Amino acid sequence: MKTSKSKIFKPLFLAIALLLLINACKESNLDLPPMSETEASFFKDDYQFFRAIIGTYAKLTDIYWFNNNNPNHHAWMLPGDDLTSTGGFSTESFTGIIVSDARLNDIWTAYYRIIARANVILEKIENAPGDLSVEITAETAEKIKGEALFLRSLMYYKLWNLWGTAPLINKRIKDLGSSKNPNSKDTELLDQAITDLTLAADLLPTEWDDTYLGRATEDAANGLLGKCLVFRADFYRKTDAGKSNADYALAIEAFNKITTRTLEGVAFGDNFSYTTENNAESLFEWQASVQAGFENIWLNNDFDQTMSMHAYWGFFNCEWSFWAGTPFVPTQKLINAFEPGDPRIEDSFNPTDDGRYNGYAWVKYTKNIGPQNMTGSLNNPRILRYADVLLLKAEAILQSGVTKADAITLINLVRARARGAGTVPADLDTGESNTDTIMQWIMDERFRELSGEDDHRWFDLKRWHYAGYIDLSTWDADDNGFSSLRSDFAFQEFLSDTEGKLWFPIPSGETEQNELIIQNPGY
Repeated sequence: MKTSKSKIFKPLFLAIALLLLINACKESNLDLPPMSETEASFFKDDYQFFRAIIGTYAKLTDIYWFNNNNPNHHAWMLPGDDLTSTGGFSTESFTGIIVSDARLNDIWTAYYRIIARANVILEKIENAPGDLSVEITAETAEKIKGEALFLRSLMYYKLWNLWGTAPLINKRIKDLGSSKNPNSKDTELLDQAITDLTLAADLLPTEWDDTYLGRATEDAANGLLGKCLVFRADFYRKTDAGKSNADYALAIEAFNKITTRTLEGVAFGDNFSYTTENNAESLFEWQASVQAGFENIWLNNDFDQTMSMHAYWGFFNCEWSFWAGTPFVPTQKLINAFEPGDPRIEDSFNPTDDGRYNGYAWVKYTKNIGPQNMTGSLNNPRILRYADVLLLKAEAILQSGVTKADAITLINLVRARARGAGTVPADLDTGESNTDTIMQWIMDERFRELSGEDDHRWFDLKRWHYAGYIDLSTWDADDNGFSSLRSDFAFQEFLSDTEGKLWFPIPSGETEQNELIIQNPGY
């Protein structure tokens, strides 16, 4: 009986196995629907394009986040003369800045990820009219195109200031061959940003409703456009005065188009408190959040426009293990720059007996941080604000030969907001006629007003050096120069080695994979 069953079932099993094998080889059985969304099924309607642009904003997190207790801010904050630290940061001492620096590689990667996401969106919007499967309204297409251009331009602006000759990538990379791009030249990154921002300003809305706080606006695009134009004007000031003057004039036009921003009703300290975010002065800021309960701040953010930020708080206050107990502190040069009684002092730094702080602890961004966990807070990093724009406009007016009194009036707007109901700092004399004196007033006011914020000071010093307004070749570690606490300070060697460009090295991760890249001088 046992033998009989074996004779029956063995051929049956073989037949079933053969049938399964035949069916498995059918092409129709291999054509299965994907388990999740793919590019082919995405970018089909307004909502999907909205999700894509929010994913582009999300990568700003990679610039400003905790980064596994390795935030990147030292790369653009410590080279200036407003902050200093005794920690072992190469960008404070200007020694040991190398091509394999992990933090520089992180910043480079973050910038290009945002550019890449923006390029995909721009391609999809361009191709949408010819694709019958896409149903995106003209209004949505315009706004999202404007946002993509704005975010891409912000990255070009930052890449130019840190690396100068970083590759210009303004098309989507679709294959290995197109992934290798040569160095940009001169101001090509700024040139593209200026072109893009001019278009973005026409596409973006004047305002978003409260549901979409933090998305780029027409005024944000015009503010960044004017800023890029002033920077380009400074770069060409020594070699092409005509081009430089034309850029100053275009910058003034862009700044004049800003209609919704004001300093009125916005105290200086409101720009660094979580309770007064997205105020009337703010042109663009990153939207920070803190989730209820535990949040994993070690994870990247790919999809949300809000994400937990330490918003400068950790490395100013040495929270947890930030910087191994070596905080960023105000330089003595900055402390000396404020007139006694200037209300901005108490919102910038305070005296302290804590030995870690060299006499003064930074309080800008740390005073009203809101609820926080160990490494995150609610406080938004402010990226572009109106006081910055007004002082840039004053500079453009002064250098383009427009009435000098108009430039001084703009400086006085910033000073009047600073003093509030008090008397310090007093208005400057609008009858002053010496261009060098007025330019020094502008530079001094930017020093006080924008100290310790994002990349303003380091980028200002570089462009003013290019323009000849200051001569960094005479600056050392003392309080007339960079006012650094480091004993191994070696800026003059850095200036010489980089041939006066003051650029960082293009990361080895790029040069090793891209034979078209020529390393920046000095590395």
